[in-house]
Amino acid sequence: MSRAEDIFEKLIYFGEDALNEFIMERQTEELFLDFKQATSTGKHGWALSADDRRNLAKCISGFGNSEGGVIVWGVECSRERDIGDVAKSKVKVANVHRFMSWVENAISGCTIPSHNKVRNHIISVDENGDGYLATYIPKSDLAPLMTTIGSHIYIRSGSNNVPAPYSVIAGMFGRRPQPNVELQLENRLLEVVENEDEDILYPKTIDTPPQKYVRISFDILCKNDSNVIASELYLSCNTQSTGSEYGKIRFLDYNQMYVIQGISGHFNLITKPELRLPPQGMIKFAKAEISLAEFVDEDLLLDGVIGADGAAPRSFRFYAPKNALRSFVAKALRSENSSEMLIGEFFNEFLKE
Repeated sequence: MSRAEDIFEKLIYFGEDALNEFIMERQTEELFLDFKQATSTGKHGWALSADDRRNLAKCISGFGNSEGGVIVWGVECSRERDIGDVAKSKVKVANVHRFMSWVENAISGCTIPSHNKVRNHIISVDENGDGYLATYIPKSDLAPLMTTIGSHIYIRSGSNNVPAPYSVIAGMFGRRPQPNVELQLENRLLEVVENEDEDILYPKTIDTPPQKYVRISFDILCKNDSNVIASELYLSCNTQSTGSEYGKIRFLDYNQMYVIQGISGHFNLITKPELRLPPQGMIKFAKAEISLAEFVDEDLLLDGVIGADGAAPRSFRFYAPKNALRSFVAKALRSENSSEMLIGEFFNEFLKE
């Protein structure tokens, strides 16, 4: 998660308390954060005022052409010589729901091309309808973004949005947009299976094979969440421990992939050269099956990563300490809860992304 996302999530979860903390700690405007007072009151038409629209456009261009950032509407700053603009006090946005609708209506017309991933969140609202708004502007896949007001291309420099130098703009035009891949785990299923029906997994030649085991299955998918084609997509998994000597992790349904032979406990896939994933497209790497026996004597640990050529990898991990895993397996074997509740518990407790 980026610094800009961290700030936006903090404002979502802590609301006005986060603003109070900014003021108490004298938070400065920075590379990922900008404070603005809203001047739009509806006196000059049912849209953003010229100042608010100009500020919004500069921030969308500056943050979008850089590493992303957040505008907090409703905070007054004071200028301090050594550290810059510091959060001083709160100044509520009049009719914050109406203001947010004006912001959302203005976003598409602020830059060329439009930045379609900007998000807004009302931080808090009082009984009069006044409050505070956060606008999250992620890094754009379509940089450079040029403002429609003044036709400038901005980048973020310290706490300011500044016109980009020619060399930077030339680099932006010469930089090929990169794909962005996202991990999705779908078709999650939990079953309790009798060993008599699954002799392949637990052959009768084993002295004391488990009578039952818990099987958790899910599909590992990849979504190309960008505006460019993704190629050479890959999945790598490392199985370090399976809960017991009877536990197993296996992968199925990967016929459209090349399997890269690895050492024991490693599973590696890469798409065939002719396979390319279009923007917003999805592909299934494989189906994973985790089989857990009732004799739990070690942790469960599965590390995985997906990615594509030129894209930042996305990692995931299933980790269950043996005591927690033993309790979960016992509960599943006793069928204390529905399979839907159990599969939800497994992913909520043991999956880390």
